[in-house]
Amino acid sequence: MEFLLITLFIGGYALIALEHRLHIDKAATAVLIGTLSWLILLIMPTPFHGGTPHIENALFHHLTEAAGILFFLLGAMTIVEVVDSYDGFQYVLRILRVKSIGIFLALLITLTFFLSAVIDNLTTTLLMVSLLQKVTPPAQRSVRLLGASLIVLAANSGGAWSPLGDVTTTMLWIKERITELNIVKRTLLPSIASVIIPYFIIVRQLRNTSFCLEEAANSSSEAIPPRISLAVFLIGIGGILSVPIMKIIFHIPPFLAMLFALGLVWIVTEVFYRRLSSSVEEPVKLRITTALERIDTPSLLFFLGILLAIGALSEIGVLRWVAYALDQSIGNMDVVVFLLGILSSVVDNVPLVAAAIEMYPLSQFPTDHHLWEFLAYTAGVGGNILIIGSAAGVVAMGMEKIEFFWYLRRISWIAFLGYATGAIVYVLLA
Repeated sequence: MEFLLITLFIGGYALIALEHRLHIDKAATAVLIGTLSWLILLIMPTPFHGGTPHIENALFHHLTEAAGILFFLLGAMTIVEVVDSYDGFQYVLRILRVKSIGIFLALLITLTFFLSAVIDNLTTTLLMVSLLQKVTPPAQRSVRLLGASLIVLAANSGGAWSPLGDVTTTMLWIKERITELNIVKRTLLPSIASVIIPYFIIVRQLRNTSFCLEEAANSSSEAIPPRISLAVFLIGIGGILSVPIMKIIFHIPPFLAMLFALGLVWIVTEVFYRRLSSSVEEPVKLRITTALERIDTPSLLFFLGILLAIGALSEIGVLRWVAYALDQSIGNMDVVVFLLGILSSVVDNVPLVAAAIEMYPLSQFPTDHHLWEFLAYTAGVGGNILIIGSAAGVVAMGMEKIEFFWYLRRISWIAFLGYATGAIVYVLLA
C-alpha cells in the first residue's frame, strides 16, 4: 500500500508541475490524488494502520484541519473582491503617480510588500499589476516587465512574514507552528532584505530608461460615491486585520474570525447595494454573491486535494521516514529548509509545507521553533526564483505576458540573491 500511495502522489505531483504543458488544471489533479489516496486507505485497510475505524477518524481529522484553512481563505478572498468592486483600491492608485522611476518602483514594492501581508500575495499581485498597467503606457515595456517582476518578488516576500499573507504561512499559523507576533518579529527583516537587493539591482538596470506615466483617468465609469468606496475599503481591510487581533485577545479560531468579518462586510454592502442599485450600471456586481462567483475556487479545491493527499501519506508514516532520511543525509536543519525553499520554485510550496508540518511533530519542534520560522520565510520567498514558482508569478506571467526564459535570464539570479541574503539575515539574527 505504501508503494501505491507514494507512486500516486509522485505521479500527481508530476501532472501538477506540468500543468501548463498538459493543459490539465492542477486543481483537478490535486482533488483526484487527494480523494483517491483516502479511498485506497479505506478500501485496503490493514491492522498495521489501525483498521477502517481508525482511518475514518483520521480522515475526518485531516478534513477538519483543511476546512479551517479553506474557510479562512474563502472569507479573505471574497472580502478583497468586494472591496475592489467598490473601487476601494483606487486610493492606492493615487499614491503611485510620481515622476521618478526610482521613487515609483520604491512605492510600488512598498505598497505590494505591506498589502500582501494583509491580503494574500496572489490577490495583491493581481491588484498591483493592474495598477501598474493603469499608470504606465504600453510603450514602457521594460518598466512594465521589470515592475511586474518586482511586484512578484515583493508580494511573495511580504506574504512570508505575516500569518495572513501567504497560504503556507497561514497553514503554519492555523496549525499552531507559529504565533502572530513572533513570526513578524523574526522574519520581517529577512523578508525586507530579500526585496531590497532586487530593487536596487533593477533600478540600476533602468537608470537610462525614459519614464512617463499615463494621464490620470476616471477610475470607474460607475457612479460610486467616494465616501462609500472609502467605507467599504476601511471595513473590508479592517475586518481582515481584526482576525489576528481576535485570535490573540479572545483565542477565536482564524476561520471563525474571518467569516465574522465576511458577514459584517456582507451586511454593510447589501445596504450600499440598495442605495446604489438605481444609479449604477450592472449593480449586481456590487453584491458579495457576485464576488463569490469571481473568487479563485479552483485554488481552494487545489489546497483541499493537496492537504488530503499529504494527510494520507502522513497516516502511513512516509513523511516521518523522509524527515529522518533528510536528517541523516544532510544533518543541518538550516540547510534542509534552505533547500526546501529552492525546491518550492520548481514545485508548489503548499504541499511542501503541508508535508513538512507532518514530517516534524510539535513534540520535537514546538510552536515558534526556529524550523517553522525559517520554513515560513523560505517557502514564501523561494518561489521567487522561477516565474512559475508561485501563484503570484503565474498571475503576473499571464497579465504581462512574461516569458519563462526571459524571467530565468533576467530575474532568477536577482531573486536568488535576494532569497539568499534574507536567509543569511535570518540565520544571523536567530
